[in-house]
Amino acid sequence: MSRNSYESGRLNLPFVGHCTFAKSPPCVDWEQIDADVAVLGAPNDMGTQWRSGARFGPRGIREASTLFSFGHSGAYDFEDDVMYLTQDEVRITDVGDADIVHTDMAKSNANIEFAVRKILEKGAMPLVLGGDHSIHAPVIKAFEGRGPIHILHVDAHLDFVDERHGVRYGHGNPLRRASEMDHIVGMTQIGIRNVSSSNRDDYVAAREAGSQILSVRDVRRLGTEGVLARIPQGVSYYITIDIDGFDPSIAPGTGTPSHGGFLYYEVLEIIQALAKRSRGNIVGMDLVEVAPAYDPTGTTSILAAQLLMNSIGFIFHARTDKDR
Repeated sequence: MSRNSYESGRLNLPFVGHCTFAKSPPCVDWEQIDADVAVLGAPNDMGTQWRSGARFGPRGIREASTLFSFGHSGAYDFEDDVMYLTQDEVRITDVGDADIVHTDMAKSNANIEFAVRKILEKGAMPLVLGGDHSIHAPVIKAFEGRGPIHILHVDAHLDFVDERHGVRYGHGNPLRRASEMDHIVGMTQIGIRNVSSSNRDDYVAAREAGSQILSVRDVRRLGTEGVLARIPQGVSYYITIDIDGFDPSIAPGTGTPSHGGFLYYEVLEIIQALAKRSRGNIVGMDLVEVAPAYDPTGTTSILAAQLLMNSIGFIFHARTDKDR
């Protein structure tokens, strides 16, 4: 049985000490990354079309994640009867943030891509904290030569705009940009709903590019197993989560809230099922659009941190589960 760190030494409560993701050890020299998961902040919200503020998402999620690090020696899930996030299954490090150059989207994206490439070179799984959804484009570009990859996209919005007034790298474009990359072989886009998501031509283009598009009501009708059956097998998976995929009743802290969204377990159970079926072959994740200023309770950041912590646990347990 693993032992909690507070049984000897400091109690180390969540509000004490340095604020890294889950209080994981920091690594400021990217040539020295030695971990299974490297958490990177990409605090760029220059791609927003309405309310900004997601540049503070990485800080908000990191602070919220300390709630789940108290006495961290693994997290016992009584429903699964499994101890997740043990040190022998997964080592996490926080590598800080990519440098964002204000008003220079091209340079900022290049810096994000460089950071993710460094993480991949060192054999770690990138876990990227946005920032708005524009950060997904440079993140997924860094996976060149590592395909075939299928993207699971959780969002209220399709994000498949090609170009508007010359803009190709805003937060409405990233899944279109990803679809143009050779290492991306398809997408499952879930949670897409209601007005403001996209126009008919974008839906046509997404389907022609191999995307399966499911609304929240589609997902509820199909259930977890039905959704999983729509996701192809025999490839690696990348998960990109826009926090507005969740209903604003539980995730109000975002720039573009959309009512009618997912509840927590609806998304978590799909991620867990995909992790199990693929034996943990999920090669990266990003979570974007958390804008703490719109949620003074901190609930949105806590939701994001909790979802990511559980997802890491599921992925790495599936990679090491000897009973499967």
